[in-house]
Amino acid sequence: MGPGVGRGMGRGVSSGAMPLLSSRPRPVSILVLGDLALDVVLAPARPLQRGTDVPGAVRLHQGGSAANTARWLARLGARASLVCAVGRDGAGRALVAALRADGVHVRAARPAGARTARIGMLVDPATGERSFVAERGAADLLAPGDLRPGWFRGVGVLHLPAYSLLGAPLGEAGRAAVVLARAAGVRVSVDLASAGPLLAGGRPAAHALVREVAPDVLFTNQHEAAAFLGELDPARLLGFAPVAIVKRGAAGATLLVRRPGGAAAPGVRLEVATRPFAVADTTGAGDAFDAGFLASWLAAGAATTSAVLRRAVVAGNRAAARQLASPGPELALG
Repeated sequence: MGPGVGRGMGRGVSSGAMPLLSSRPRPVSILVLGDLALDVVLAPARPLQRGTDVPGAVRLHQGGSAANTARWLARLGARASLVCAVGRDGAGRALVAALRADGVHVRAARPAGARTARIGMLVDPATGERSFVAERGAADLLAPGDLRPGWFRGVGVLHLPAYSLLGAPLGEAGRAAVVLARAAGVRVSVDLASAGPLLAGGRPAAHALVREVAPDVLFTNQHEAAAFLGELDPARLLGFAPVAIVKRGAAGATLLVRRPGGAAAPGVRLEVATRPFAVADTTGAGDAFDAGFLASWLAAGAATTSAVLRRAVVAGNRAAARQLASPGPELALG
């Protein structure tokens, strides 16, 4: 998961329980493409001191924005598939086994000579926000040739963190997946994920990339939205997608919906509030939000009415709250 509220919901979301969707006769099917990584989480009990050590916790978890979203989709009763690349190493085998145990159908390429991605994550003891050191390794080596058109049949949504659209060959694979998805009549959702990598080539290039994908749903947080747009008002996100969700942590979320007049017409804007939910670590919450939203939205037929979308935002917040309340067990490497 990436920094900020778009991938960590911040310090407060609704604490209600998210109803499982497994009772539905035909679970929704969502394919996620992107990173599966080993998260090494450093959670100091007090602020770091230069040149010495402080007490705290060091934990190993399954990570990667795409994998986090896929795991939560499976937990919410959706039929979840993850397309990714891992190394031919113990970490890769353990990560794939953990996801499969959670009910995710994993399609993992294993490029030779590359280690499974590793992400070092330092958690601020005061705010719960994270800083990252990323060794993306095999995660960036998923290639277009690793994809199969049959994987997209019967899928409701292809979900992509922005990482999956950047670089080569991973970015090429992400864009090829969009083409295959559109050919199969599959909707596409994108999470801007992290402003730094997305904007590394400049704002015009980032805008062109998102417009090329033309997502049906665009997820972001307020910091990523401001960096992406170059302004605080997120209204222009509707120039990139007909539905945009700005995750605001303790403040809930802003829902933007394009009117029939097109991107040039003023959109509908709804503020969806949530109850405060104090946390020490926001890891994975934004990815859980995406999963909760998509599962609820597809279960309602992917309608773009305000009522359906508002319920989906609430479902996203509830899934994020569950992630914050119970981040999950450590990864077993043995």
